[in-house]
Amino acid sequence: MLSSHHSVRLDKWLWAARFYKTRRLAVDAIQKGKVKINGEKSKPARMIKPEDLLSISQGPHHIDLTVTGMADKRGPARVAQTLYQETLESKIRGQKLSLQLKTAAQQVIFDQKKPDQRNRGLSRKAKRGD
Repeated sequence: MLSSHHSVRLDKWLWAARFYKTRRLAVDAIQKGKVKINGEKSKPARMIKPEDLLSISQGPHHIDLTVTGMADKRGPARVAQTLYQETLESKIRGQKLSLQLKTAAQQVIFDQKKPDQRNRGLSRKAKRGD
């Protein structure tokens, strides 16, 4: 789990820290530029070390963190949480986004209603291309 190494590959660390379910997903995210080290794009094999600053984009979420520990194997979630420290600004931004998403989801539920006969007919015509 925790590694005595001074540096670990970026893709392995993201997987071990449980940001991505598989290393393949971590590699894809890195190659798409969704993970930055110290503000710069990187490659999956880039070695990271403690005190590096990472920016990770996952959907609408954007996480900024400081690497505090090294691991090259995936372990329990409690251990994974000790590998990094999220910045205060990132935590605040995440809480605001979470609240916005919850509010938007509630609004959608209240705005939806069952379509009447006319709207169902229009919907069927649109699907058929009439």
